[in-house]
Amino acid sequence: MLANHIQNGIESARVAWSRIPNSDESQFVDHDGVGLLKKNDGSAVESLDYEVIENFAYREEQAHRRRKLYVSYLLVVKWFFALLIGICTGLAAVFINISVENFAGWKYSVTFNIIQKSYVAGFIVYILINLVLVYSSVYIITQFSPAAAGSGIPEIKGYLNGVDTHGILLFRTLIGKVFGSIGSVGGGLALGKEGPLVHTGACIASLLGQGGSTKYHLNSRWFNVFKSDRDRRDLVTCGCAAGVAAAFRAPVGGVLFALEEVTSWWRSQLMWRVFFTSAIVAVVVRTAMGWCKSGKCGHFGSGGFIIWDVSDGQEDYSFAELLPMAIIGVIGGLLGALFNQLTLYITTWRRNHLHKKGNRVKIIEACLVSLLTSVISFGLPLLRKCSPCPEPDPTSGIECPRPPGMYGNYVNFYCSKDNEYNDLATIFFNTQDDAIRNLFSAKTINEYSSQSLLTFLVMFYALAVVTFGTAVPAGQFVPGIMIGSTYGRLVGMFVVKYYRKLNIEEGTYALLGAASFLGGSMRMTVSLCVIMVEITNNLKLLPLIMLVLLISKAVGDAFNDGIYEEQARLRGIPLLESKPKYEMRNMIAKEACGSGRVVSFPRVVKVSDVFSILQSNTHNGFPVIEHTRSGEPLVIGLVLRSHLLVILQSKVDFQHSPLPSDPRAGGRSIRHDSGEFAKPVSSKGICLDDIHLTSEDLEMYIDLAPFLNPSPYIVPEDMSLTKVYNLFRQLGLRHLFVVPRPSRVVGLITRKDLLIEDAENVNTLELRATSNTASE
Repeated sequence: MLANHIQNGIESARVAWSRIPNSDESQFVDHDGVGLLKKNDGSAVESLDYEVIENFAYREEQAHRRRKLYVSYLLVVKWFFALLIGICTGLAAVFINISVENFAGWKYSVTFNIIQKSYVAGFIVYILINLVLVYSSVYIITQFSPAAAGSGIPEIKGYLNGVDTHGILLFRTLIGKVFGSIGSVGGGLALGKEGPLVHTGACIASLLGQGGSTKYHLNSRWFNVFKSDRDRRDLVTCGCAAGVAAAFRAPVGGVLFALEEVTSWWRSQLMWRVFFTSAIVAVVVRTAMGWCKSGKCGHFGSGGFIIWDVSDGQEDYSFAELLPMAIIGVIGGLLGALFNQLTLYITTWRRNHLHKKGNRVKIIEACLVSLLTSVISFGLPLLRKCSPCPEPDPTSGIECPRPPGMYGNYVNFYCSKDNEYNDLATIFFNTQDDAIRNLFSAKTINEYSSQSLLTFLVMFYALAVVTFGTAVPAGQFVPGIMIGSTYGRLVGMFVVKYYRKLNIEEGTYALLGAASFLGGSMRMTVSLCVIMVEITNNLKLLPLIMLVLLISKAVGDAFNDGIYEEQARLRGIPLLESKPKYEMRNMIAKEACGSGRVVSFPRVVKVSDVFSILQSNTHNGFPVIEHTRSGEPLVIGLVLRSHLLVILQSKVDFQHSPLPSDPRAGGRSIRHDSGEFAKPVSSKGICLDDIHLTSEDLEMYIDLAPFLNPSPYIVPEDMSLTKVYNLFRQLGLRHLFVVPRPSRVVGLITRKDLLIEDAENVNTLELRATSNTASE
């Protein structure tokens, strides 16, 4: 193991050494590499501009916005958007859950009525209903919104890390995510709707932030307030938290999920808005559940919104039980890591060989997976012998038996007597939410046999691995809970058998197993712990959940990364993790730069030169050089490719003179505001093919000074690459200049120099003049 690490370090150093440039010119680090990266599936990803571009247009706008009224207005608008995101995400979750529960309830009701006469006819009808639902889902994804496939969490995590995948936040993606989730989950596939709900919340937040969809004429300029990537990032963060809060009815868990799993930057002001959004979602969902209790939502009843109340379960535990609980944590880490590796292998094979053949193959694949799932979920319970119902207990509130698809334990399926139940059908021939509720249930000792649980574990685990990666919206929270609760209940059965204590509940161990598998697969700790406590309504189990999560995460980390990191890497999303690689400690900034020459512009450049350079490369940022009177080159700023495309398309900034003009000296005013340079979310924006220039236009000039960022971030060429990495990630940069070491120091800023004093005039804020000026 150590030899492998040493060998990898030597190879990394050798590659880095080969990339050292031969010239002494200033180098330029571009987060995009070549500007626009190609994902493995053919779509493109592009870095986001989280850095504030302080050009003349931006400074003019800020000069008019130094009033308390505008600051108060902007603050009110941000909270108003947080309110809208919470309401819309909550309503979307209500619609998805009601639809799924009604489709699933209608499916099981029809099937149960038919199997009273013929199990063969019921089997055929069950397969056909699932096929129709899954076909509708995969057809929507392949023909209308391909970006809605999968859970969407890796893409959203990439967006909040600074990488935009084209199409992930569009209106059609939102529609595909909502209706695709209804079809795939209602069709009984081994996946959940929780991951897609996170993506749905992010789409809603993004669409609200940009005023709607212009393509489908569903936009309003009154909502088009936040145009920068920085502001949109905050809205998407609120949407992610709202999605988790809606999926699990866990508002605090939603906030922690956004903090721990998806965001790369966090501020205290943002936490307040995220918490407010999650609270609004909880209110909306609670109101909808109260309205549905009156019977106005069809088959929607106790199921649907995830909450498995185990407050009446095991109240205490002994020290001797910690050993089997720790074993559950180890099993969760092993099975979670294995799940990540298997899904990675199968998804890689599927992308490289299967999905390249077109949408028809994707549709056939999803339908075959649906057929396999239906055959297993209907056929395996037929092979299981029924068990007699236990003695009725009025205090437990549990009836035996119940028809398939109805809320409760002890499902009567293919039983010769009325007072018998099929334990395998109780968890297999049922909705996933109700199956989990049955596995978590207390006072149901010996309801399941070890053979049934083991059969279900193996088959559902295999189905979850195969299903993940198909062209449908797919979440892994609920399938992970299903898998974990199954082996957790198995361990609980052995504990009950060998410990012989009356207060031990198998459902408690099922809950711990669910937490362990999620921890071993997703590698979340704090947020997952809170989510499990919120959805089970049992705070007494918090220490045990913490224990199994820590163990499962540690075991899983020994084998591979979390499932979202693995899937992001597979999709070609260049995530910057929280910690730099160990090899970077022995590298400097200059070694990370490309070996080619830096492509730059002069301050006043010919239109034909701009068009030619943009056409010949795909860089997204260019240094702007101006020569002093002595002829020495001077870097005066950075101009973005997107800004140059806007200038070329508008043509209003073209000039005949090759001499620079200063807008501040009255030469001409800025003809653009900062909003014109903002790229629409998850779209390609202006392309070079959209620009049409005449021969006269190509002979004109552009003065780039009003449009460049005059103060880009700069690092010396011999700075440690570890420090460069931390600076780049923590500031959310897209470009970073690497320059030779400066020859003089102008000043030195300390902490107290950054403390702002309140002047007598509220419109003027001055920095304390305590900087230590060094002699030149």
